[in-house]
Amino acid sequence: MVEDVQLIYDEFKASNQKSMAHLENELTKIRAGKATPSMLNGVMVDYYGSPTAIQQVANISTMDARTITVQPWEKNMLNEIAKGIINSNLGFAPQNNGEVLIISVPPLTEERRRELAKKAKAEGEHAKVGIRNNRKDSLDMLKDLKNDGLSEDLFKDAEEEIQQITNGFSKKVDELIDLKEKEIMTI
Repeated sequence: MVEDVQLIYDEFKASNQKSMAHLENELTKIRAGKATPSMLNGVMVDYYGSPTAIQQVANISTMDARTITVQPWEKNMLNEIAKGIINSNLGFAPQNNGEVLIISVPPLTEERRRELAKKAKAEGEHAKVGIRNNRKDSLDMLKDLKNDGLSEDLFKDAEEEIQQITNGFSKKVDELIDLKEKEIMTI
């Protein structure tokens, strides 16, 4: 029985790690006014008829805090990459100089910063909902074990442990969101 309880803990932690990884991934998509190559994650380019991620057809780097450069590995892909960036609805207008695409990242307005901070909080809440759902699933598995003969003391201890794990992950979510809000609100 103790091994089964440990298995529930491990499964619960793994599920919460996935929720945290998803949150971190979503937070990188929220731009904080500073140009980063990850801003173009998810941009798809028509590469000889098949949609391909931009990272597979070009080198993406930053020149400074406001400029992203995209250098394709094949020069004839410049226009296709520019189309892909425009179609991705990121609000960028790439400029083609014949060698590379230059993307100027406009500074964020105060209103836009507040919207992005709200979006970051919403992503944090989604992560917390995921963690609570994982907790519910783990508690349901514990109840099944209790019905199969798990002692009352072990059940109560396991419930407390699951709640402590939940609190730890919720605290990590709050810390991530606070960091992202500071990053967004810093000019």
